[in-house]
Amino acid sequence: MTTYATAISRFSSSDSDSLERLLSRYGMTIRLMPSGAPIPGSFWGDEEAGLIANKLILRPDTPLHSALHETCHYICMDENRRQGLNTDAGGNYDEESAVCYLQILLADEVAGFGRRKMMDDMDDWGYTFRLGSAQAWFEQDAEDAFDWLLRNGLITRQGRPTFQLNSKSK
Repeated sequence: MTTYATAISRFSSSDSDSLERLLSRYGMTIRLMPSGAPIPGSFWGDEEAGLIANKLILRPDTPLHSALHETCHYICMDENRRQGLNTDAGGNYDEESAVCYLQILLADEVAGFGRRKMMDDMDDWGYTFRLGSAQAWFEQDAEDAFDWLLRNGLITRQGRPTFQLNSKSK
């Protein structure tokens, strides 16, 4: 298991009910693996979340940022990619930025987590942004990600999630 500078929020210490309610709004479910077991569908391996079809696969030690990141890949991808989804969410640079932006927004939907902790965890895990931190990127340099999410119907003009899946074809 990777050691981080601060305590990364984990699935085992989260309000799993609020995470499950969030995922259900997108037609997703959680499959929980036992501690130490390999996570099917994990692109990064180790404790990182897995994604197969509409199943988010976690272990108790899976970081919440990883769970929400993979959830947002599912939300942002088009229906054709969703149909064959197994491990690699694919997508381009613009979609990846949108995924990062949306995961920050959706962190507020998980009781006791929130966007501030999400951004701290993203920094501690090693996400890299031109301005040096997730917060600086989110607040000052993420207009392209915001616009992508808005164009694809995933957020409102006020920056609130619509709880819809991307239905546009790529």
